[in-house]
Amino acid sequence: MSPDWETIAAAIGTATGGEFAMTSAEPVGGGSIHLSWRVGDGRRKFFVKTNARSALPMFEAEAGGLSALSATGEIRVPAVIAAGTGNEGAFLVMEALDLAPLDRESGARLGQALARLHRRVGADHGWDEDNYIGATPQINTPHPGWPHFFGERRLRPQLRQALANGMDKALVAKGMGIVERLGGMFLDYRPLPSLLHGDLWSGNAGALADGTPVVFDPACYRGDRETDIAMAELFGGFPTSFFAAYRETWPLDRDHERRKPLYNLYHILNHYNLFGEAYLGQARRMIERLLAELRR
Repeated sequence: MSPDWETIAAAIGTATGGEFAMTSAEPVGGGSIHLSWRVGDGRRKFFVKTNARSALPMFEAEAGGLSALSATGEIRVPAVIAAGTGNEGAFLVMEALDLAPLDRESGARLGQALARLHRRVGADHGWDEDNYIGATPQINTPHPGWPHFFGERRLRPQLRQALANGMDKALVAKGMGIVERLGGMFLDYRPLPSLLHGDLWSGNAGALADGTPVVFDPACYRGDRETDIAMAELFGGFPTSFFAAYRETWPLDRDHERRKPLYNLYHILNHYNLFGEAYLGQARRMIERLLAELRR
């Protein structure tokens, strides 16, 4: 399906206050859900994501998360230009940024910025609307208690989906057992409802030429700040300066390593549900480890 470039160009023109006569549309690789493009008119360039019309809620949620992060003034994100639908599908237009991988300096700056972002604390855990983690719906109904929120809004839905996707019932039952015992990991720790990126792996971060760190593709909500740090460690790719600068700016709780497998189980279950059995073994090991920890 070819994008509706006429509608997209018109949306860019309306949003920027001037006609946008598109002269180039180059595909950009790297995404696993949407098609990505860099479009231009000879003077300006924009980054565009396209998909079927049914993807519009995903684009609107992404735009909302980017706008929320931008509004804090703590962390750089691509500016949202427009989102909508045309005859051939849905689209999201953003500022086009030339990004390089994080290095020691930009990694440290990102760690400091993330710690400041996490200081933006709300009243409850959750968000004012549901959104997506990858292509998976993410339930964000607010709740004052973090263990309840994480168990009922994060782990339980993923486990139910995993069962529907073929995970064996015994393993899912063990996962549900973690949900039931979750409070045992929070007897002496009361997480604040921090503003989170929500999908912080190294593929969603980079740096401008002047070293300014940039994050994108968020799945924002308010919750325990340790979830962002845990995911940043899950798949690797962040420089050690990122973690050091974060801890220097706002030290983590002494027992954060104990909770890291819990938070990353959510993402491994999501990867199982999105990409299949390659993640089954890792999910099994994490569930067994967490159950052993909770039985102590």
